[in-house]
Amino acid sequence: MKKLSIITAMLLLALIANAQNLQIIKLNEPNKNRGTSVMQALENRQSTREFSTEKLSLQDLSDLLWATNGINRPDGRRTAATARNNQDIDVYAIMEEGAYFYDAKANELQPVAEGDFRGLIADAQLSVKDAPVSLLVVSDISRFTGLDVDRQKQWGALDAGIVSQNIMIFAAGCGFVTVPRVYMKTDELKKVLKLTETQIPMINNPVGYSKK
Repeated sequence: MKKLSIITAMLLLALIANAQNLQIIKLNEPNKNRGTSVMQALENRQSTREFSTEKLSLQDLSDLLWATNGINRPDGRRTAATARNNQDIDVYAIMEEGAYFYDAKANELQPVAEGDFRGLIADAQLSVKDAPVSLLVVSDISRFTGLDVDRQKQWGALDAGIVSQNIMIFAAGCGFVTVPRVYMKTDELKKVLKLTETQIPMINNPVGYSKK
């Protein structure tokens, strides 16, 4: 575990070096009293592909990320389940000013790359480019040990789906809109984010306010 923490720290330092003009975004503590009941959120859940261009407030962004894959217990476990609690999922926030890594332990967004890469998320579906933030769910399948690659990818896809569902339920319960998508320019995103071969972009969720 100590070795993994050192490797993670080294990766973060390398990423920050490529985004020197971006600042760390320190997130607020999540507001756990907001939103509708779970049953009402399920009633409201739907996919929306048109978004207001209005940026999310810091509190809304903070609550969204915590609901997505934040820490909800003292032992470091997350709001989203993962197979064997291997915590293979990493979340990247792609916004107008740049791409960020969600560091759940520090409760902050770490700069990765400066520039607007929302078009890489949108691919040919240009309407979702208007979303102020797109959450890219990445599975690092190397965190699954003792499995063949096909099984690693299967488990990673399952975990990514759970995280995406968290995003959708939060959006439906707190007045946002989103859509789960697998279309994206994967190879280009991997280069921008400097992902390794074992870090696989699985799914993305553009998130924002409803277009009036």
